[in-house]
Amino acid sequence: MFTKRLQGAPKEILNWRLWYMVFAFGLMGASRGIDEGLTGTTASLPSFSRLFKLKDPSKTPEQQADELSNITSMVQMGSILGALVGFYLTDKLGRLWATRELCVVWIVGIAMYLGSAANGSLGLLYAGRFIAGIGIGQTVVVGPTYLAEIAPRYVRGLCVCFFSGSVYFGTMLAYFAAYGSSIHISGNTQLQWVVPTLLHIYVAVTIIILSFGCVESPRWLLKVGKPEKAAICLSKIRHLPIDHPFLQGELRDVMEEIEREKEATMGTTWFGPLRELVMIPANRYRLMLSVMTQLFSQWSGANSITIYAVEYFAMVGISGSQEKLFATAILGLVKFISATGCAFFLIDFIGRKRSLLFGATLQFIAMLYMAIFLTIDSAAGDKGAVQSGSDKHAATGAIVMIYLSGFGFALGWNSCQYLVNAEIYPLRLRAIGASFAMTFHFVNQYGNSKAVPSMFLSLGNNGTMFFFAAVIILGVAWALLFLPELSGMSLESVNAVFQLPWWQIGRRGRKFAEGLEEEKREERDEKEAVVTVERVGED
Repeated sequence: MFTKRLQGAPKEILNWRLWYMVFAFGLMGASRGIDEGLTGTTASLPSFSRLFKLKDPSKTPEQQADELSNITSMVQMGSILGALVGFYLTDKLGRLWATRELCVVWIVGIAMYLGSAANGSLGLLYAGRFIAGIGIGQTVVVGPTYLAEIAPRYVRGLCVCFFSGSVYFGTMLAYFAAYGSSIHISGNTQLQWVVPTLLHIYVAVTIIILSFGCVESPRWLLKVGKPEKAAICLSKIRHLPIDHPFLQGELRDVMEEIEREKEATMGTTWFGPLRELVMIPANRYRLMLSVMTQLFSQWSGANSITIYAVEYFAMVGISGSQEKLFATAILGLVKFISATGCAFFLIDFIGRKRSLLFGATLQFIAMLYMAIFLTIDSAAGDKGAVQSGSDKHAATGAIVMIYLSGFGFALGWNSCQYLVNAEIYPLRLRAIGASFAMTFHFVNQYGNSKAVPSMFLSLGNNGTMFFFAAVIILGVAWALLFLPELSGMSLESVNAVFQLPWWQIGRRGRKFAEGLEEEKREERDEKEAVVTVERVGED
C-alpha cells in the first residue's frame, strides 16, 4: 500500500528498523493517554474517592469540583515545565538520551504518586503527579520531533501520527484497566486504583528498553557536527549503503539547509534562536499555527470528554459505576481505532487539511447534538429520572454522539496538533518551536481540566456543549484560510511554503513550494549533466 507513494524512491526505505523506531518513539504518546484515561476513572473508584475524601458531604459542590480538578490538572502543571525544558534537553542530550531521561523522571513521579496510597496524603499525590508531568511533558517534544526527522517524507504523516495514535492506545489501556479493577478488585483496598496506575511504569520501562535498539536522529547529528555518524545512522534507518545516491541526496539536502541556517544566524548569541522565532515574519506565522492548533484542539471539548468521560456518560443517563466505566472503556477503543485508521489510511493519502476538516465536522455535529439533547432533556442524568420512549432513544443517540466526538477528534485535531508542529519549523528551531507549541498545549489543557467542572456548574451541561461546538466551527474556518497542506513534502522544502505573504500561505503555500522544488531539481540535473559531459570529453 505505501510503496505506491514512494514516487521512484527505493522500496528499502520502508523497512523493519524504521517501523521499530517509529513504534519505540511513538509509544511515548501513551504517557499522556494513560494519565488522561486513568485520572477521571480512578477518581470514580470507591477506594480512591474514599481515601482522598472526594465525596465528603461537608464540602460544597464547588469545593468538590475544585479538588477533583486539582488532582486531574496537576500532571498538566508539571507538563508545562516539562515542555519548556524539553527543547533544551532534546538539543543538548540528543533525542535518544532525552527519551531515557524523561522516562526516569516519569517513573519517579508515579512512584511518589503511588506512595500516597499509604496514608492518603494529598501533598504527596500532588507532588508525584507534578513530577510525573515533567517527564510526560517532554514526550510531546521529543517524540514527534524524532519521528518527523527520521521518517521518509512519503510516510511522515503516518510515522508522526503513530505518536498521536498511541495517546489513544494509552487511553484505551487505562480505561479497560480501571474497568477491570472495578470488577475484580475490592473497593476496600487501595490496590483497586494502584494496580491500573502501574501502567505508567510498565510503559516507561518498555520505552527505555526499546530505545537501545534505536539510532540517533541523523539530522540532529549533522546539526551538532557529526556527519560521519549521521551517514551511518541514516544508512541503518533507510536500509541503504552509505554511497547510495538516494541517501547521499538526502544528506546533501539536510547539509545545505544547515549551512543556510548557519549563514543566517552567524554571530548570534544563544538568545538568537528565540529572537529569530518572534522577529521574522515567516516564523511568526509558524508560531500562529502552533498557537491556534493547540487552542482549537484543546477547547474543542474532546480532552474534557477523555478526562471526565465518566461524568459525561452519567449526564446522558448511564447509571451505575461499572456501567459508566464500561462505556468509557469502549470510548477508548473507538478513539484508538479511529486514530490508527487516520494514520494508516488518511493523513498521508488525502492530506492533513482534509483529514482535519472532515474530523472537525463530525466533532461539531456530535457536540451540537449533545447540546440540544441536554437542553431538551436536562434531567437525563438525574438519579431516578423517568424517561419516555422518545427520551430514551434520544439519550441513546447522545451516547453515540460521545463516541462520534472521539472519532472526529482522533481524525482531526488530535493528529494535527502534533504533526503540524513537527513539520513547520526549520531544523535550528524545531526543538524550541515544538517546545513552545507543547507548552501552550499543556497550559490550555491545564486550563481546560480546571475549568470544565466549574463550567458544568456555571454554564450548565448544555451551555458547555454549545461552547465547545462554537469553538469547533471557528477552528474549521481558521483551518480553511490559514493552514497549509504539507503532506508528501520534505522537511527542507517545507520552508519554502513560508516565503509567501501571510495571507497566501494557507491557500497557495504548497503549490509555490512544489514549484521551487521542481526548479531546484532541474538546476541540479543540469549541473550533473554538464559534469558528465566534461568527464566524457576528458576521457
